[in-house]
Amino acid sequence: MAGKKSFVLRIDPRDYAALEKWAADEFRSVNGQLEWILNKALKEAGRKRASSDSGDSTSDVSDTDE
Repeated sequence: MAGKKSFVLRIDPRDYAALEKWAADEFRSVNGQLEWILNKALKEAGRKRASSDSGDSTSDVSDTDE
C-alpha cells in the first residue's frame, strides 16, 4: 500500500464532539475512530473485503447476517 490519503473534512461541531467522546470511550483518536467507522461501513456494504482490514479485532458483522 502506498500510504494513507489526507483530506479536509467539514463536520458540525456537535457531531465532532459526539465523535470525540465516542473515540475516547474506545481509546482511539478521532482520526482512528473515523477510519474504524469507514472501514466497518465499507465492509458491511460489501465494498471492501474483510481480509483487507488492518488487523482490527472486530469481525465483519455482515458475515454472520447472511
